[in-house]
Amino acid sequence: MTEQQVRKVVVAGGGTAGWCAAAAIARQLGALVEVVLVESDAIGTVGVGEATIPTIRTFHQFLGIDEREFMRATQATFKLGIAFENWAREGDRYIHSFGEVGRSTWMGGFQHFWLHGREEGIAGPLGDYCFELQAAERGRFATGDGATLNYAYHLDATAYGRFLRTIGESSGVRRIEGRIRRVERDSESGLITALALESGERVAGDLFIDCTGFRSLLIEDALQTGFDDWSHWLPTDRALAVQTQPTGPALPYTRAIAHAGGWRWRIPLQERIGNGLVYSSAHMEDSAAHDLLLGAIDAEPTSDPRLIAYRTGQRRKAWNANCVALGLSSGFVEPLESTSIHLIMIGVTRLLQLFPFAGVTPALRDRFNDLARRELEAVRDFIILHYHLTERTDSSFWEHCRTMDIPDTLASRIELFREGAQAYQASDELFRVDSWLQVMLGQRLDPQGYHHMGQIMPRERLRDVLDGLRADIAAAVDAMPAHEEFLRGYCGDRIA
Repeated sequence: MTEQQVRKVVVAGGGTAGWCAAAAIARQLGALVEVVLVESDAIGTVGVGEATIPTIRTFHQFLGIDEREFMRATQATFKLGIAFENWAREGDRYIHSFGEVGRSTWMGGFQHFWLHGREEGIAGPLGDYCFELQAAERGRFATGDGATLNYAYHLDATAYGRFLRTIGESSGVRRIEGRIRRVERDSESGLITALALESGERVAGDLFIDCTGFRSLLIEDALQTGFDDWSHWLPTDRALAVQTQPTGPALPYTRAIAHAGGWRWRIPLQERIGNGLVYSSAHMEDSAAHDLLLGAIDAEPTSDPRLIAYRTGQRRKAWNANCVALGLSSGFVEPLESTSIHLIMIGVTRLLQLFPFAGVTPALRDRFNDLARRELEAVRDFIILHYHLTERTDSSFWEHCRTMDIPDTLASRIELFREGAQAYQASDELFRVDSWLQVMLGQRLDPQGYHHMGQIMPRERLRDVLDGLRADIAAAVDAMPAHEEFLRGYCGDRIA
């Protein structure tokens, strides 16, 4: 145990990760610890991730954030899921929604009833039995009293960082402007003692949070923590991002459209569209990716495409010595399922739960690192699933993804579903059974069998149940306004 108690937390770096951490610690522990954040206006943020998952709403409640205020400040729209196009085959399309699919029982999931109904010729497409998926398909949305949709947001990540800064500073976070020149460490313990800035100022602290992005100035440059590279499973390593003006109503879902060397995104905000192209530099030249992106967008870009290079993988320790890495400094699993902001928030939450008031101990660090590692590896497996379960043979990229070795943890999960439609969510995993179900079926993994509990119900009774579910969902969607219409009323005159 370190002799010095943790009374001062220094956050290195701003943006979403830095201000998320600083605001949460100040709001929850401000009476017990001092929080200082060091950032430089001269250093830009990556700011590409403009899509989130529903866990962000819980974190906002935790911080006491007003939804309308947040949405106005960040040009946010609502998100019910992701539409995947051209993934298993060119021309395919499915939606991974945030909703519950059908109704499950203690014995097994809804997919077993549905598979039996499909075999009997009485079941419609799986998506007919998901409220969020049907609302997304029809471009409808509503929230408030009586609304039951499970949703997330599309947002302007740069504006979101500014929004979190106002919360952090109003909660007592002290911001210091400056670039980090050197990380000072104790010669005996190896612990970080201070950040030396280019201005000559020295910012001392007890616990340091590395939010310096891919640069990883503390966790890697100073502490030499090490990095586990996952590029053999997730070969994309480049992203181009560009904004355009909107060309139609904002739809309540993200589009992820596969191409010969990766995929591209389309994310609707209130006043613009976020477009991007993710690709593998081993399978596509930068110039070809640039031309592909500009040829695919349907409006004039507001700036030149910005190139972001990255490497998929994770730090060997998210908490090393007295430094905790959050966001891109801790690792990256590419933006396909919009997990980056969630991983920041769950990391902050985990730190608050394990906060080292009496000093940093190996037991605390080991617990934090074990939880962070297992969660990120589960996210990794879910992302790999999209690439590996493909029938595409039109490029060297997809040939690699289709034939590559995959982690044993994912291989066993795929085989379990292939054999008998069994899907599960472990206690430390982010993605629910419904998510695994929608993606595995969407990627054309058709089970060879299923649990026979569906046969216990008489055929006519099963048909009535399936028809009733589908009719109830259709009626509920019919009663909702269009997403764009709801946004106008909810966010006021920010919607054009």
